[in-house]
Amino acid sequence: MDFALSEEQQALFDMARDFGAERIAPNAAAWEREGTIPREILTEAGALGLGAIYVSEESGGAGLSRLDAALVFEALSMACPSVASFISIHNMCAKMIDAYASDAFKAKWMPKLVTMETVPSYCLTEPGSGSDAAALRTKAVRSNEGWEVSGTKAFISGGGYSDVYLVMCRTGEEGPRGISCLLVEDGTEGLSFGAQERKMGWKAQPTAQVQLDSAKVPFADLIGEEGAGFRYAMNGLDGGRLNIAASALGAAQTALNAALAYTGERKAFGQPIDQFQALQFKLADMEIELQAARVFLYQAAWKLDNGAADASKHCAMAKRFVTDAAFKVANDALQLHGGYGYLEDYGIEKIVRDLRVHQILEGTNEIMRVITARHLLAARG
Repeated sequence: MDFALSEEQQALFDMARDFGAERIAPNAAAWEREGTIPREILTEAGALGLGAIYVSEESGGAGLSRLDAALVFEALSMACPSVASFISIHNMCAKMIDAYASDAFKAKWMPKLVTMETVPSYCLTEPGSGSDAAALRTKAVRSNEGWEVSGTKAFISGGGYSDVYLVMCRTGEEGPRGISCLLVEDGTEGLSFGAQERKMGWKAQPTAQVQLDSAKVPFADLIGEEGAGFRYAMNGLDGGRLNIAASALGAAQTALNAALAYTGERKAFGQPIDQFQALQFKLADMEIELQAARVFLYQAAWKLDNGAADASKHCAMAKRFVTDAAFKVANDALQLHGGYGYLEDYGIEKIVRDLRVHQILEGTNEIMRVITARHLLAARG
């Protein structure tokens, strides 16, 4: 086994980290207050190839691996996990179109998705179906002109902000086999949005309900095969879980770095507080947890890249382990800052708030345990 990054991978990480440090980190607090990410930042990211990291080269993407993508999102999230995660959602949508859409569909949409001139949203969750996603009620029925789509999607990153919405909807029977994926353009008749959600974290990301009231969608805007949408959505989630874990990891690393700097500067009882053994033990545990999480994440990404039979299980396990570890490290970093950690100026409280949702989305960590247990029981025979 070779655990070292290649020169190309290290350069990729450094490029994403430097872009985050220069263009995202100095503005993250302002974007959080404004509740939006400027579009020019996304197009700058697109110009660096960050809008189509693992999209095929044939579709204009970088054609990189999921391990490469994990490195990118880890690096970007060192600046802001909210922005990094938004870019990861973009990549998940772009990859779904690249993998499953027709050549004509890709020719129409991929060029602007690759550059991030067009921003997509992933619309699976509904008010009444979160973990049980196959129970979704949004329905598309055929008319003479195309599909008429009705239903509501909840907690949608980019709701009211994005240019296109990848909507999982029921076109057939109950259960997962009756679900298809339609692309709904902003401005479509019957498409509207709820008020922007007021959230604990990820405040830079605009988030709202996506509401469809007999929204008119052309037949040509079906992505892939009718009835295959749930499979497409689930296939995208393995990689999505790695992205979310990577984004948690990078932000937690920033929190640990800040705690190391602070405890070396802050004095109490005549010496820097990092000279107290109790705090040294805390810092050591934080480093151990992050290093273990990093190896676990990279291994899961390697398995997904290589089509390992247990890749889905490892993606679920890594998502659970990494996001839990990252949140704990960020929370411990806040504690080490004492009262200062609770202040916005130090940036730690933002990381804690942002990382809390990483334990919930792309499948809650409880669902990750369910997935892991199912794989274990199935292997037992």
